[in-house]
Amino acid sequence: MTEQATTSTRWHLAGDWFDVCKCAIPCPCTFAQPPTYGDCEGVLVWHIREGNFGDVRLDDLNVLMLGSFEGNPWAGTHTDPYAAVFLDERADDRQRAALGAVFGGEAGGWPAQFGEMFHPEMRGMDIVPIHVEVDEDLATWRAEIPGRVTASAEALTGPTTPNGARVQVHNAPGAEVGPGQVATWGRATVDRADAFGFSWERSGKSSKYFPFDWTGPE
Repeated sequence: MTEQATTSTRWHLAGDWFDVCKCAIPCPCTFAQPPTYGDCEGVLVWHIREGNFGDVRLDDLNVLMLGSFEGNPWAGTHTDPYAAVFLDERADDRQRAALGAVFGGEAGGWPAQFGEMFHPEMRGMDIVPIHVEVDEDLATWRAEIPGRVTASAEALTGPTTPNGARVQVHNAPGAEVGPGQVATWGRATVDRADAFGFSWERSGKSSKYFPFDWTGPE
Protein backbone atom coordinates (compact mmCIF):
# COMPACT_ATOMS: atom_id res chain seq x y z
CA MET A 1 0.00 0.00 0.00
CA THR A 2 1.42 3.35 -0.98
CA GLU A 3 2.05 6.16 1.48
CA GLN A 4 -0.44 8.29 -0.49
CA ALA A 5 -3.18 5.72 0.10
CA THR A 6 -2.52 5.27 3.80
CA THR A 7 -2.44 8.98 4.59
CA SER A 8 -5.35 10.23 2.44
CA THR A 9 -7.85 7.33 2.20
CA ARG A 10 -11.12 8.05 4.02
CA TRP A 11 -12.14 5.39 6.52
CA HIS A 12 -14.60 4.63 9.31
CA LEU A 13 -14.59 1.95 12.00
CA ALA A 14 -17.19 1.30 14.73
CA GLY A 15 -17.39 -1.54 17.21
CA ASP A 16 -16.40 -2.87 20.62
CA TRP A 17 -13.24 -2.28 22.65
CA PHE A 18 -12.25 -3.74 26.01
CA ASP A 19 -9.22 -4.43 28.12
CA VAL A 20 -8.08 -6.47 31.11
CA CYS A 21 -5.10 -5.25 33.12
CA LYS A 22 -3.20 -5.62 36.39
CA CYS A 23 -4.74 -2.54 38.05
CA ALA A 24 -7.20 -2.75 40.93
CA ILE A 25 -10.85 -1.97 40.12
CA PRO A 26 -11.43 0.64 38.80
CA CYS A 27 -8.36 1.11 36.59
CA PRO A 28 -7.08 4.66 37.24
CA CYS A 29 -6.17 5.08 33.55
CA THR A 30 -9.82 5.84 32.79
CA PHE A 31 -9.51 8.84 35.09
CA ALA A 32 -6.15 9.86 33.53
CA GLN A 33 -4.33 8.89 36.73
CA PRO A 34 -1.20 6.74 37.28
CA PRO A 35 -1.81 2.97 37.39
CA THR A 36 -2.55 1.32 40.75
CA TYR A 37 0.91 -0.17 41.22
CA GLY A 38 2.91 2.42 39.29
CA ASP A 39 3.11 0.25 36.19
CA CYS A 40 0.54 -1.56 34.08
CA GLU A 41 0.33 -4.42 31.63
CA GLY A 42 -2.68 -5.90 29.94
CA VAL A 43 -4.66 -6.94 26.89
CA LEU A 44 -6.51 -4.52 24.58
CA VAL A 45 -9.12 -5.87 22.16
CA TRP A 46 -10.98 -4.30 19.21
CA HIS A 47 -13.93 -5.96 17.43
CA ILE A 48 -15.00 -4.08 14.31
CA ARG A 49 -18.77 -4.37 13.93
CA GLU A 50 -18.73 -2.33 10.75
CA GLY A 51 -15.93 -0.56 8.97
CA ASN A 52 -14.33 0.43 5.72
CA PHE A 53 -11.00 1.77 4.53
CA GLY A 54 -11.86 3.33 1.21
CA ASP A 55 -13.54 0.50 -0.69
CA VAL A 56 -12.10 -2.21 1.58
CA ARG A 57 -14.70 -3.62 3.99
CA LEU A 58 -13.48 -4.47 7.51
CA ASP A 59 -16.71 -5.74 9.11
CA ASP A 60 -16.39 -8.40 11.84
CA LEU A 61 -12.57 -8.36 11.98
CA ASN A 62 -10.59 -8.31 15.24
CA VAL A 63 -7.37 -6.72 16.46
CA LEU A 64 -5.63 -7.47 19.77
CA MET A 65 -2.69 -5.78 21.47
CA LEU A 66 -0.52 -6.64 24.46
CA GLY A 67 0.95 -3.61 26.18
CA SER A 68 2.91 -2.46 29.22
CA PHE A 69 4.28 0.80 30.61
CA GLU A 70 5.33 2.63 33.76
CA GLY A 71 3.93 5.98 34.88
CA ASN A 72 1.04 7.95 33.40
CA PRO A 73 0.66 8.11 29.60
CA TRP A 74 -2.15 10.65 29.86
CA ALA A 75 0.19 13.09 31.58
CA GLY A 76 3.05 12.29 29.21
CA THR A 77 5.15 11.05 32.15
CA HIS A 78 5.24 7.34 31.27
CA THR A 79 8.33 5.31 30.45
CA ASP A 80 9.11 1.87 29.01
CA PRO A 81 6.04 1.55 26.77
CA TYR A 82 5.99 -1.75 24.89
CA ALA A 83 3.40 -3.38 22.66
CA ALA A 84 2.75 -6.34 20.38
CA VAL A 85 -0.10 -6.45 17.87
CA PHE A 86 -2.13 -9.34 16.47
CA LEU A 87 -4.29 -9.09 13.35
CA ASP A 88 -7.21 -11.35 12.45
CA GLU A 89 -6.15 -14.27 10.24
CA ARG A 90 -9.48 -14.01 8.39
CA ALA A 91 -8.40 -10.70 6.84
CA ASP A 92 -7.11 -10.83 3.26
CA ASP A 93 -4.06 -8.89 2.09
CA ARG A 94 -5.97 -5.65 1.40
CA GLN A 95 -7.78 -5.85 4.74
CA ARG A 96 -4.52 -6.48 6.60
CA ALA A 97 -2.94 -3.49 4.91
CA ALA A 98 -5.95 -1.35 5.88
CA LEU A 99 -5.88 -2.53 9.50
CA GLY A 100 -2.15 -1.88 9.63
CA ALA A 101 -2.61 1.65 8.31
CA VAL A 102 -5.38 2.49 10.80
CA PHE A 103 -4.00 0.84 13.92
CA GLY A 104 -0.43 1.81 13.09
CA GLY A 105 -1.49 5.46 13.03
CA GLU A 106 -0.52 6.18 9.41
CA ALA A 107 -4.17 6.74 8.43
CA GLY A 108 -4.84 9.47 10.99
CA GLY A 109 -7.87 9.72 13.27
CA TRP A 110 -7.94 8.72 16.93
CA PRO A 111 -5.51 5.77 16.61
CA ALA A 112 -2.86 8.18 15.34
CA GLN A 113 -3.45 10.51 18.31
CA PHE A 114 -3.36 7.64 20.80
CA GLY A 115 -0.25 6.15 19.22
CA GLU A 116 1.54 9.49 19.31
CA MET A 117 0.73 9.81 23.01
CA PHE A 118 1.59 6.24 24.03
CA HIS A 119 4.40 5.78 21.46
CA PRO A 120 5.29 2.17 22.30
CA GLU A 121 8.31 0.19 21.23
CA MET A 122 6.89 -2.67 19.17
CA ARG A 123 7.93 -6.16 20.22
CA GLY A 124 6.25 -7.92 17.33
CA MET A 125 3.24 -8.49 15.11
CA ASP A 126 1.51 -11.69 14.04
CA ILE A 127 -1.47 -12.89 12.00
CA VAL A 128 -3.52 -15.25 14.17
CA PRO A 129 -7.02 -16.54 14.92
CA ILE A 130 -8.64 -14.04 17.33
CA HIS A 131 -11.94 -15.10 18.89
CA VAL A 132 -14.01 -12.27 20.42
CA GLU A 133 -17.38 -12.46 22.18
CA VAL A 134 -19.28 -9.50 23.64
CA ASP A 135 -22.74 -9.99 25.17
CA GLU A 136 -25.32 -7.59 23.79
CA ASP A 137 -26.27 -6.66 27.38
CA LEU A 138 -22.56 -6.34 28.33
CA ALA A 139 -22.83 -9.03 30.99
CA THR A 140 -19.53 -10.54 29.83
CA TRP A 141 -16.86 -9.98 27.20
CA ARG A 142 -14.05 -12.28 26.10
CA ALA A 143 -11.16 -12.66 23.64
CA GLU A 144 -8.74 -15.50 22.94
CA ILE A 145 -5.74 -16.26 20.78
CA PRO A 146 -5.42 -20.01 21.33
CA GLY A 147 -2.37 -20.90 23.38
CA ARG A 148 -1.17 -17.31 23.67
CA VAL A 149 -3.76 -14.89 25.10
CA THR A 150 -7.02 -15.21 27.05
CA ALA A 151 -8.90 -12.14 28.29
CA SER A 152 -12.35 -12.49 29.82
CA ALA A 153 -14.42 -10.38 32.18
CA GLU A 154 -17.85 -10.07 33.73
CA ALA A 155 -19.75 -6.86 34.35
CA LEU A 156 -18.99 -5.32 37.74
CA THR A 157 -21.80 -5.53 40.24
CA GLY A 158 -22.36 -5.17 43.98
CA PRO A 159 -24.89 -5.00 46.80
CA THR A 160 -26.45 -1.74 45.62
CA THR A 161 -26.26 -2.29 41.85
CA PRO A 162 -29.79 -2.79 40.45
CA ASN A 163 -30.29 -6.20 38.85
CA GLY A 164 -29.13 -6.14 35.24
CA ALA A 165 -27.76 -2.59 35.50
CA ARG A 166 -24.23 -1.70 34.44
CA VAL A 167 -21.66 0.35 36.36
CA GLN A 168 -20.64 3.10 33.95
CA VAL A 169 -18.59 6.27 33.61
CA HIS A 170 -19.49 9.13 31.27
CA ASN A 171 -17.03 11.74 29.98
CA ALA A 172 -14.01 9.68 31.05
CA PRO A 173 -10.86 11.82 31.10
CA GLY A 174 -8.71 8.88 29.98
CA ALA A 175 -10.64 6.85 27.41
CA GLU A 176 -8.45 4.66 25.22
CA VAL A 177 -11.04 4.89 22.42
CA GLY A 178 -11.16 8.69 22.43
CA PRO A 179 -13.74 11.20 23.68
CA GLY A 180 -17.50 10.81 23.82
CA GLN A 181 -17.93 7.13 24.71
CA VAL A 182 -19.26 5.48 27.89
CA ALA A 183 -17.14 3.09 29.97
CA THR A 184 -18.74 -0.03 31.41
CA TRP A 185 -16.80 -1.51 34.32
CA GLY A 186 -16.01 -5.18 34.72
CA ARG A 187 -13.95 -7.64 36.72
CA ALA A 188 -11.44 -9.79 34.88
CA THR A 189 -12.12 -13.51 35.27
CA VAL A 190 -9.09 -14.55 33.19
CA ASP A 191 -6.10 -12.41 32.18
CA ARG A 192 -3.41 -14.57 30.62
CA ALA A 193 -0.68 -13.80 28.09
CA ASP A 194 2.43 -15.56 26.80
CA ALA A 195 3.77 -13.93 23.62
CA PHE A 196 6.57 -11.61 22.45
CA GLY A 197 8.12 -11.39 25.93
CA PHE A 198 4.82 -10.60 27.65
CA SER A 199 3.98 -13.21 30.28
CA TRP A 200 1.40 -13.10 33.06
CA GLU A 201 -1.59 -14.92 34.50
CA ARG A 202 -4.09 -13.46 36.98
CA SER A 203 -7.76 -12.79 37.64
CA GLY A 204 -9.95 -10.49 39.69
CA LYS A 205 -8.39 -7.24 38.48
CA SER A 206 -9.81 -4.40 36.41
CA SER A 207 -11.57 -4.60 33.07
CA LYS A 208 -13.59 -2.08 31.14
CA TYR A 209 -15.61 -1.98 27.94
CA PHE A 210 -16.01 0.99 25.56
CA PRO A 211 -17.75 1.22 22.21
CA PHE A 212 -15.64 3.02 19.62
CA ASP A 213 -16.54 5.05 16.53
CA TRP A 214 -13.66 6.49 14.53
CA THR A 215 -13.18 8.27 11.21
CA GLY A 216 -10.09 9.40 9.38
CA PRO A 217 -7.78 10.70 8.16
CA GLU A 218 -8.72 13.86 10.15
